[in-house]
Amino acid sequence: MSTTERTGQSGPVRPTGPARPEAELAMRPGRWVENWDAEDRHFWETVGRRTAATNLKWSILCEFLGFVVWQLWSIVAVFLPQAGFDLTTGQIFLLISMPSLVGATLRIPYTFMVARFGGRNWTVVSALLLLIPAVGLGLAVSDPTTPFWVLVALAASAGFGGGNFASSMANITYFYPAREKGWALGLNAAGGNLGAAVAQLLVPIAVTALAAGALNLPLAGWIWVPFIAFAGLGARQHMHNLSHARGDVSGALAALREKHLWIIAFLYIGTFGSFIGFSAVFPQLIADTFPEFSSFAVLGASLSLAFLGPLVGSLTRPLGGKLADRGGGARITVAAFAAMAAITIAVVLTLPLGSFWLFLGLFLLLFTASGIANGSTYKMIPAVFSLRSVERAGPAERASAHDGGAPAAAATARAAAASVSPERQASAALGLVSAIGAYGGFLIPQALGHSATATGAYTSAFLGFVAAYLLMMGTAWFCYLRPGTVFARQGV
Repeated sequence: MSTTERTGQSGPVRPTGPARPEAELAMRPGRWVENWDAEDRHFWETVGRRTAATNLKWSILCEFLGFVVWQLWSIVAVFLPQAGFDLTTGQIFLLISMPSLVGATLRIPYTFMVARFGGRNWTVVSALLLLIPAVGLGLAVSDPTTPFWVLVALAASAGFGGGNFASSMANITYFYPAREKGWALGLNAAGGNLGAAVAQLLVPIAVTALAAGALNLPLAGWIWVPFIAFAGLGARQHMHNLSHARGDVSGALAALREKHLWIIAFLYIGTFGSFIGFSAVFPQLIADTFPEFSSFAVLGASLSLAFLGPLVGSLTRPLGGKLADRGGGARITVAAFAAMAAITIAVVLTLPLGSFWLFLGLFLLLFTASGIANGSTYKMIPAVFSLRSVERAGPAERASAHDGGAPAAAATARAAAASVSPERQASAALGLVSAIGAYGGFLIPQALGHSATATGAYTSAFLGFVAAYLLMMGTAWFCYLRPGTVFARQGV
């Protein structure tokens, strides 16, 4: 049977051929999908879109909980002295920074786990691994005599939550067609980042309000256990493994040989590193600098305003991407670093005034600038790798014509590099840059902790951040905005 299509109110009617039956998923045991083809519009509209949306929903939930767990020790550390733990300033900042150190490191292997084990399978495993830091925290903080090394080990295990971002993003990119990847990955990233804000909002309330007026710190870990179990079981029941998903080791190796990967990763330490680092340390900064504003009593519960920082940073990240689309990622990144340096200087100059609301306002501006810079810096990666391939083409061809006696090994290396497309290199670079940038979450708390221990104040650390932001701003300008470069001409 054929169908017809009318081109206008009175126009001709033309046959369109037999209607295609609705596509179906070809699945084998273990929910492995064999025929996934998101670029086929018929497949996508009939079965692909709703299947991808289901996987995206459960991915966001698991990544959201990953960010929650990643941030738990930054919140709990503020309450440890009140709970009877005798810790130095340096020890507290070590507990705050350890999750970021481990999380950043885990992002590299996590990137390849989806291709090795399947997206559904690894999402279930990575979600259930969050039970270790959640349950461990609940047990450890119930006893003030818990050895410090145990606390450090459990804080390190919270890094499982930081690794989730890499595998979650790698998994979702396989489900969506190229024309919709940006939206899906942006939603996935934003949903995960919001976990940091939600944790900082709810945990102080939970450990006070649900404890009937007393401090019950173990609830900081225990309250997330049922949500983690629900997410893991839901992912097992509803998500899918895609048989065509393959880890691109060659793309990653080629990207690592590209100097601009390291330049952009350096910039991302200043952008995302500032976001996750200040998110982790913000509750402690408020408690040390303005103890009377550390929490507010609301209906018998403690409410900390520290959650506003990561909330603002999460919500402004998409704005950075949009601004980069219009004005160029490098231009927005340079402007954001200039703003971050100026705002940090303002923090240093206004701290002697003792105004909490001015301090809070400046930090929210700093989170805003870092969120915008996160989006704009990430948008630079595909453009930079694409232009680098064009920039290398001319010299490479000239060199190959000139060095007819070059060793076979060199020729083979050039051929191998040429076989890795800029798109594959850029795709691998997205994961590698996110991993390297997350180390900023370790560096910022450590710098603040050392400053407080050595000088009794945070001023020297903030001045160090200003110098770093100016250096990163200069690097971004020199590499990508300096007149005469291919990147400046193309508006990267």
